[in-house]
Amino acid sequence: MPEPIIVIGAGIGGLSAAIRLAAAGQPVIVLEKNEQVGGKLAELHAGGYRWDTGPSVITMRHVFEDLFHAAGSRFEDYVTLLPVEPSTRYFYPDGIRLDISRDLIKTLAQIRTLDERDVEGYLHFLAYAARLHRIVGPVFIYDRPPTWASLSKVSAPDVLRVDGLRSMADAARGFVRSSHLQQLLGRFATYVGASPYQAPATLNVIAHVELNEGIWYPEGGIYSIARAYERLASELGVQIRTGCWVQAIEVAHGRVRGVTLSDGTTLPASSVIANVDVATVYEQLLPRPAVNRRRLRSLLAAEPSCSGFVLLLGVSHMHAELAHHNILFSSDYRAEFESIFRRGLPPADPTIYIAISSKSTPSDAPPGAENWFVMVNVPALSPAVDWEAGAASYRDLVLDCLAARGFEIRPYIEQEYVLTPHDIQRMTGARRGALYGASSNNPWTAFLRPHNRAREIRGLYFAGGTTHPGGGVPMVTLSGRVAGELVLEDLGQLRNR
Repeated sequence: MPEPIIVIGAGIGGLSAAIRLAAAGQPVIVLEKNEQVGGKLAELHAGGYRWDTGPSVITMRHVFEDLFHAAGSRFEDYVTLLPVEPSTRYFYPDGIRLDISRDLIKTLAQIRTLDERDVEGYLHFLAYAARLHRIVGPVFIYDRPPTWASLSKVSAPDVLRVDGLRSMADAARGFVRSSHLQQLLGRFATYVGASPYQAPATLNVIAHVELNEGIWYPEGGIYSIARAYERLASELGVQIRTGCWVQAIEVAHGRVRGVTLSDGTTLPASSVIANVDVATVYEQLLPRPAVNRRRLRSLLAAEPSCSGFVLLLGVSHMHAELAHHNILFSSDYRAEFESIFRRGLPPADPTIYIAISSKSTPSDAPPGAENWFVMVNVPALSPAVDWEAGAASYRDLVLDCLAARGFEIRPYIEQEYVLTPHDIQRMTGARRGALYGASSNNPWTAFLRPHNRAREIRGLYFAGGTTHPGGGVPMVTLSGRVAGELVLEDLGQLRNR
């Protein structure tokens, strides 16, 4: 029997890689420290409520369909994706409310009330985002990490159109006049944990997959995607061992030999895919002699993306004015990101995201109640913020902000859980609680994330949000595809890709 390929971590990226490898006939073992699969994609049940505790927006459905097709299955036989309408409801401090609808005519009618000139500006922005997707997608998203050879395939005119020299916020101002719409379009920087005032405008490609292609909600919750991956992997013969903590990756003569578990057991492996923060792998899992010190310093010195402060609330009251996805914008967006990335402090006037999945799946809450997932962007862990001492007061600040915007929910809270960056680090292994690994606040880190194949150690590969092509459920699914392909290639089983 050949030695198995070991995947450390049963997050979406790890399961995606395991599925690809098992479909190619490889023996695969997935080792997960938690008692459930999914990584950042998790769920919680309490008092008749159910919450997805991680990602809440699903885009790029073709990525999921492609994974299941590669395994000889159909995604729709495992997961039913429901269109969300409106896609997102935006609330502004001055009382303006704006729905982004799957129906473009409805969206444009609302934009016209802000500034009639922005109807054409918004349409131009949509076309611009689609063009970015056409140019950037094949090189930076849907393929292996970019090389000079792959970059050379981009035509000279298209190179000039990738818009990497101005910020996302500057680009938005170039298309629309309304400050409301500028703030809305800048928000997509947060999908990679960045600031719209620093992240390159190329990242407006993110807007394309939501505004042009739409967002989805899996019937039964976002966690149903993790269940589907787990089921498909098991059907393909993948061994998934939960509650199994990997203590170290064993390396000899520059090559991976296996892993050692927390109980001292050693498991041999032909290859190892780490669905773990790349910096954490180099800092904690690899033997010191095998680590390139310069590489480690570079990973540890990289500016982290933002983290999140999350409230999971069971609210015994219905709010007809709220949709499934809601954004309550702050009054000074620039100051908010200055606080996060320049000062390293949680914003005093935060933008608040509220997801209420019971709007789409009523069984996620008791009758007459709602399950609120409330999230605020905050800095990654640092000595500047003591979350153990400050979590309660920041929770009160967030609830005060909600009350000031007309959502006084304190009398109706039946269930409550608070997740700080410390909890995110502990539960998911995300270094410093950063949701997307290294920050995308400059043109280089935005598109040159750590490679899916370790440079210095043969047989070691990476999947997940901290490696290529980035964070988000579809993106980490793609990272698993890339890692799996590289393993097969190095094993001599991938021909004529």
